[in-house]
Amino acid sequence: MNLLTLPEAAKRLGLQVSTLRFWVWTRRIEYIKVGRAVRLREDTVREIVEHGTVPPRRG
Repeated sequence: MNLLTLPEAAKRLGLQVSTLRFWVWTRRIEYIKVGRAVRLREDTVREIVEHGTVPPRRG
């Protein structure tokens, strides 16, 4: 399991760190607490991308 810091995840997603902090605070995304630090699983970041992916139109 690969854990990402919020700045690392924000960079991969093209978002502001504050957006991810808000999502964590409002529990919109799954996160892991390591002491006081917040980490996101790489799979969670991948799921965010997959959930936002719009398939092409057929025909």
